[in-house]
This record gives sequence, structure tokens and C-alpha cells, in this order.
Amino acid sequence: MQLLRNLGHQVETLSTLRSYNRDGDPAQEAGTAMAATREIERLAAAWQANPATRPDLLFTYHVYHKAADYLGPALKQRYGLPYVIAEPSVAPKREHSPWAAGYAQAARAIRSADILLPITALDRICLSAFAGADKVHPFPPFLDHQAFAAAAAQHDRHRRVVAQRFGLAPGQPWLLAVGMMRAGDKMASFLRLAEMLALAMDTDWQLLLVGDGPERRAVAQAFAFASDRVRFSGQLEAADLPGIYAACDLYVWPAINEAYGMALLEAQAAGLPVLSVNTRGVPDIVHHGETGWLTTDAQPESLATALRDLLKDTTRRQNMARAAIEHVEAHLSMVAAQRRLQDIFARSGLPA
Repeated sequence: MQLLRNLGHQVETLSTLRSYNRDGDPAQEAGTAMAATREIERLAAAWQANPATRPDLLFTYHVYHKAADYLGPALKQRYGLPYVIAEPSVAPKREHSPWAAGYAQAARAIRSADILLPITALDRICLSAFAGADKVHPFPPFLDHQAFAAAAAQHDRHRRVVAQRFGLAPGQPWLLAVGMMRAGDKMASFLRLAEMLALAMDTDWQLLLVGDGPERRAVAQAFAFASDRVRFSGQLEAADLPGIYAACDLYVWPAINEAYGMALLEAQAAGLPVLSVNTRGVPDIVHHGETGWLTTDAQPESLATALRDLLKDTTRRQNMARAAIEHVEAHLSMVAAQRRLQDIFARSGLPA
């Protein structure tokens, strides 16, 4: 929304209807469809009473089988409004699954959209075959990088502050991981990280884990073998994170089943090279050998070997740190995203 406003658009939230259906419950999906019908009629009545309030363009995001868009396709059809979806994805294997109804509606929305803005190469390939390559425009994830870049410029000061705050030894390499401690893929990544570090106990490192959640105790148990090396910060304010990223030496995260990992982007923006896995959308934001290192698989042995190599090579990490800052600013920043979207809108004949 901020990006669109920066381009001069007036942005308003059309509806707060939430369609997320975690388990594919048919009754819940039917309820969402009924609620959407009421929302559409509410909007229609409001626009009829005051035509000036009708928008020029519909913009939504993250449409897939668990979170279908019921409003956009219907409003586009009724009013002929341009319709844009950011972060769409389609998985044909879900057509015959508990999410069949959600898949069908998400497919309808994706096919009816004028512009699709996928954030990963995997989504781009599938969407091009599904909805037509002409409407698919790559749009990698982005962030406002300025606070992170400013923190990187004050690395020494932030290192002193973080060392005192969390009891880390300034002379040792600091590893960092940031994530919600919840069941599922996040917990799987924490467990894999613990397995990896258990194999690298012969290497000098300390680990700072940032985050909290219902699985905090289970995460602590997983790292109990290295309790003298691991620090837990708990949940922190967003304003604290740039300095913490900038103070550390290497961001470590197995990224199991993650689309791409926003923390990987934040780390690079602050000049922190990344150690992760060449999976799903991770290589879309981490350039292997340039801004970080991506193992070919998520096995603990592969990750531990890469960790040892990176911790031994300070010059390589420093080169990656500089490249990461430059890469984010040039390609994954708010400014870069604004240029990209403005160009896409202009080429598609939409208000730029």
C-alpha cells in the first residue's frame, strides 16, 4: 500500500473479508462465498449512491487455494475494473483435494486478473502455463531498506550494544536466526538448524535466536546441547532488528518449505550474508556465492560443511556483506519495486 501511495495513487482498503481456510473445510469455504456475496452487494450499493467512490483498479495479494479471492473477479466482471494480484500461486494438484472449492475460486481469480505479480520463479513458471505468460510479470519481494543500510554503516556500535544486551563474546563469530516459534515448517527449520549446529560443535560460534511463540520450550530443548553458546532474545520490536542483523556475522536458516523468507531479505539489507538452502523462492533473493551461500540440499551435513567453510573465510563473508547491501538496494528495495511496478502498469495500459 505504501508503494502504491508513493507512486501517487490513492489507496483504500475495499474490504476486510478474510478467506483463509487452513484445512479446506467445505462449510467454511461456502460461508466465505456467502459473505463475499454480501460484501459485493454492499459495495455495489455504496458505489451506486456515490459513483465517485468506485475505484479505478482492484489490487489484492496472496491468492491461492487456501485463500481465494471472491471479490475481485466478481467486481471486475460487473464493473469492468482492472484487476491485479500480487503473490498469486496455483497448484494443480489441489484441484482434487480438501481445498477443491478454494482452488476453483483461486483459479477463477487468477485467470480473470489483468496482471499477475509472482514473487518466485517457481510461481512464475506455473502461472505462465496456467493463465498466459503475457499477464505474468516477475515481482520479487522487497522492503524499505534504509533503516537496515543505516545499521550496516554502524556495525561496530551495534556489535557493542548486542554483545552487552545478550551476553555474546565480541571476539567470536555470531550466527543469527529470526523466526516465529510455532509448529509446522518454522519448527522444522529450527530443528534442522539444531541438527546442523550439533555437527559443527568443533567450530567456534555463538547463536542468537530472535523470536517467540508456542513452541519456544521445544526450540530451547532442541538447542540444549549447546546451551552455553545459544542466546534467546524472545520477541523484539521491529525497530530493534536492523541493528541486530548488522551486528552479526552470518544468518543461518534452513528455510524448510518456505516461499522465500522475509528475514533472509532483511539480513542482506543490513549487510549480513546468508547461509540457507537452494529451495523454492530462496534463490530468488539470495544470490549463491555472491550475497550468501545456498546448499543443494537441506541435510544437516551439507549445512554444517558450508558453515565451517564460511566461518573460516572472513574475507568471503565481508565481500558477501557488501554485495548483499548493493543487491538489495538495486533490486529488492522499495525504490526498485516502485520503478518495476510503474513500468508494468505503463506497459499494461494501466494508470502508472
